[in-house]
Amino acid sequence: MKTVVQHGETLMSFSHNVANSSFSMGRRQAVAMGSELTVRTSLPGRAARRRKTETDDARLIGRVKDGDHDALETIFKIYSGKLYNIAHRILGEAADTEEVIQDVFWTVYRKAKSFQGNSQFSTWLYRLTVNAALGKIRSSKKNKEVEYDEFLPKFQEDGHHSVRPVVDWSDTLDEKYAKHELQELLAQALAQLKPLDKSVVVLSDLESLCDKEIAATLGLTVSAVKTRLHRARLFLRGKLAVQLGYSAA
Repeated sequence: MKTVVQHGETLMSFSHNVANSSFSMGRRQAVAMGSELTVRTSLPGRAARRRKTETDDARLIGRVKDGDHDALETIFKIYSGKLYNIAHRILGEAADTEEVIQDVFWTVYRKAKSFQGNSQFSTWLYRLTVNAALGKIRSSKKNKEVEYDEFLPKFQEDGHHSVRPVVDWSDTLDEKYAKHELQELLAQALAQLKPLDKSVVVLSDLESLCDKEIAATLGLTVSAVKTRLHRARLFLRGKLAVQLGYSAA
């Protein structure tokens, strides 16, 4: 199994997104926005490429159902890197991640006939991967999640922040902290999210899946995805603020 490649620029961009999450925004406005921090553009031909991918995937899974090992190997080459990154970002440990990926592709081979094509094949793979990673966390009991409330912004009755003025510290990140320091701070904060919330953040902000895809992957409603993503981002912003010497509020 190849060693995961850490995407420094992605994490840096994510840290800035988190830093700016709901900055100087009242509670009602923040909730209403649904926290769409990641801008996704509709590229020309994207729909056509997706249809081709779905067709190719359907052929491959059909061959796997017939016991074709070469088809399974092809699927592994196409998806293993992305699935590894998702699992590693949820688990944080290479050994656990490699075990999860092995389990996922063994499951694909054993349960290929159970895939009915009601969702995209990639969504099924994401679901298997996230479920396996969450199962690993539950069985290991290593998760160091904390209560969110301490790191969430506090609001007055009129919707304004309780602590004022609200300081925008995001523009000073590059000046005060090296890239690896920010990555370490962010990794520590991510590790303290509840596993399901962490999965939502990873799939949305680090893997760029849309809310509908995340909902299908995790078995949640789109509304639940938005709520979990919003609260997790606010926690991450508050956690980073405290680690950097600012108020969480």
